[in-house]
Amino acid sequence: MKPLLIALALVLAAPAPAYAHPRPPRDLRQLAQQHGIKIGSAVDIAALRAEADYHKTLNREFSHVTAENAMKWESVEPERGVFTWADADALVDSARRNRQQVRGHTLVWHNQLPAWLTAGVADGSIDAGELRSILRDHITTQVRRYKGKIRAWDVVNEVVQDDGTMRPSIWLTHLGPGYIADAFRWAHRADPRAKLYINDYNLEWNAPKIETTLALVKGLQAQGVPIHGAGFQGHLGIQYDYPGDWANVMRRFADLGLEVAVTELDVRMELPVTAEKLAEQAGYYSRALTDCLSVRACRELTVWGFTDRHSWVPGWFPGQGSACLFDENLAPKPAYQALLAVRSPR
Repeated sequence: MKPLLIALALVLAAPAPAYAHPRPPRDLRQLAQQHGIKIGSAVDIAALRAEADYHKTLNREFSHVTAENAMKWESVEPERGVFTWADADALVDSARRNRQQVRGHTLVWHNQLPAWLTAGVADGSIDAGELRSILRDHITTQVRRYKGKIRAWDVVNEVVQDDGTMRPSIWLTHLGPGYIADAFRWAHRADPRAKLYINDYNLEWNAPKIETTLALVKGLQAQGVPIHGAGFQGHLGIQYDYPGDWANVMRRFADLGLEVAVTELDVRMELPVTAEKLAEQAGYYSRALTDCLSVRACRELTVWGFTDRHSWVPGWFPGQGSACLFDENLAPKPAYQALLAVRSPR
């Protein structure tokens, strides 16, 4: 055999060098880059402004951010016609400086509505026609303000109940189910390039909610409504079984041509914290990322706050907590290391 062919044969037969495999990521940003997805966090704006360690950790670790409350209706228009954009602007401006993309949350929800709106509907001073105009103007104003700066919007949030019925709200009661299609159309008109999502909790496992949401998406698509994604909130607890069919549920939405995303992941536990509970929590976080990576249409995994210092969980679930990747002192927990160890099945 000629020397050149012998050399070539030896190269082909040799084991792959170590650099053929990605090096272990140093942080979540590098993990996201290696997997080709966005890894993000909800952001507490007051902490972003006031806490240097919070700010530093957020911008080191995450390539995607969501305003925890700053873009909700009661925050941006607490008085009719009086807009307070400072907090939402602060998030968008910080994201631009730190090479992060933004999820807008949320345009239409039954909660955290301003008092002037709910009171006006309740006393009849705002009728159905005016309510529709108010909703259109709210969506148009907010989406247009951030046109080109928001990667994806949670357009409608939590519109299906756990029993599979449509959630009663001032929108459904006074405008009928057509408000959902209208919301997507108005948002698309205001920013044609933004990805528009339906977002809900328990969509990971609850069969009635899954079937109704799938039917809702199909109905919107049949009408030519611009809907681009389905968001799975992912508020989990180790006292409950991990939703083992989650990846297949994601695929059912992906099969409709949608992006999918894990939009609000946290994993709470009954207090006190133990090493065993932290290990179990780590497994849930790892499985959630693995499920996302197993579905090609899954573009994002966002945690609903990254530090227990500012977690929403203790306030809503008495006796529970420690739901985040970092503790109150911003020390990474086993769940953080578990995410860094995930390898892509793609």
